Amino acid sequence: MTATLIWILVALVAIGVYLSWTAGRLDRLHVRMDAARAALDAQLLRRASVAQELATSGVLDPAASIVLYEAAHAARQAEEEQREVAESELSQALRAVFEHAAQVEAVREAPGGDAAARELAEAVRRVPMARRFHNDAVGAARRLREHRKVRWFRLAGHAPFPLAFEMDDEPPAALVERVS
Repeated sequence: MTATLIWILVALVAIGVYLSWTAGRLDRLHVRMDAARAALDAQLLRRASVAQELATSGVLDPAASIVLYEAAHAARQAEEEQREVAESELSQALRAVFEHAAQVEAVREAPGGDAAARELAEAVRRVPMARRFHNDAVGAARRLREHRKVRWFRLAGHAPFPLAFEMDDEPPAALVERVS
């Protein structure tokens, strides 16, 4: 009788340790996801800021400046629900403005334009990497949260279900190629 109780107690302790380890792992994944989201937000803000700065510098023609400024401003001011759309529109505006290599060369030849073009190219290149890191962290957290043990024992607590950040982040080819 006592041997059976001891084995039941050992089994319960083992299950408790395993569930605790799984909850800790899920918590670490949520922390990683939050850090990746903060890095993504920083890169998106940097890209919008550099684009806005370039649009107001007088280096671009007036029409391109207006298009780029409005898209960058909308991306910076967007609410969380509209953020993906606004950031995609900024990517499209960047591709429209820097569609041709001649536009990039005109920016580079202007005073201070070379540094601005380099900074924008760097910011545009970092956004897809940051988004990929964030979406990888979201995928890992989702996969763990979909396990039955996590759902049955409610190991995720009250944390919201992780959502990937889906946007058009293709950089303007002329900008990235010419500045590299």
